[in-house]
Amino acid sequence: MVEWDIRKLRILRTLREQGTVTATAEVLRMTPSAVSQQLTNLAKQVGVPLLEAQGRRVRLTDAALLVLRHAEAVFEQLERADAELAAHLRGEVGEVRVGAFSTAVPALVVPAVRALRESAPGVRVRVRVREAEAGEAYELLAAGEVDLALSLAVQAPVVGDGRFTRVQLLADPLDVALPRGHALAGVAGLRLADLAGEPWIFGGSGPWSDITRGACEAAGFTPRQGHSAAGWTAILAMVEAGMGVALVPRMAAVGRGGVVMRELGADRPVRHVVAAVRRGSEAGVVVGRVLGALEGVAAGWAEGAAG
Repeated sequence: MVEWDIRKLRILRTLREQGTVTATAEVLRMTPSAVSQQLTNLAKQVGVPLLEAQGRRVRLTDAALLVLRHAEAVFEQLERADAELAAHLRGEVGEVRVGAFSTAVPALVVPAVRALRESAPGVRVRVRVREAEAGEAYELLAAGEVDLALSLAVQAPVVGDGRFTRVQLLADPLDVALPRGHALAGVAGLRLADLAGEPWIFGGSGPWSDITRGACEAAGFTPRQGHSAAGWTAILAMVEAGMGVALVPRMAAVGRGGVVMRELGADRPVRHVVAAVRRGSEAGVVVGRVLGALEGVAAGWAEGAAG
């Protein structure tokens, strides 16, 4: 295999365009002897004569023209690479791999992708999504398998962990799901403590179990777990059937005809959604664009919750 030298190929192409070694040297700001030496070395590398004398000038051999025909494709690809690299440095093109927990994908990530497309249609930032449990997202981030992780504060590493830069995105309100017809479904000023005697539906372990238990304990009681489930479809189906009540993050709320979603009063609990990147990568323009879009969507959620 020939070890192709791009610089020497450019000299050969310039000679074809200029016609003489002297003119080639002037264009490339080289000496004529340096041009001749480089072309001699290229001929040795490819193993065929590239130039032949034609009076006081030289002409390219058929082999040289064949080499240049293939080299043109290489030059074209390098020009494209230069242009794409420049666009990448300007933040106009790139890929960001996002690891996010299930409810964050439709509520935050998808709207952020849409916002990027609408705000800068000429920018080609590809967001590649990987659904991951809240704690797993940090493992993927640390391993370099994602560039940005969306998680919950209860699952995040301690603030002093120097591997990551964290951004608080959203305090997502928790509403209570009650079966339609429940005695408290229409009560004004419903508080979490009013539901202390109810059977609760939440996962047996993991972040949602911690969030539910923590919210109820902050309201003055320990929740009695009537059923264990992790998916919102299953949880809300059991609520609809009158099997218990549940805390549901507003981002995850899915309408069901037999479920009443009630906003809690002054003791309304929230779950904190955070974004994290490997420390230092937030300075990257492309990652910064995606993070900014996520912050914009989260701000919209916060305004809606406040309203």
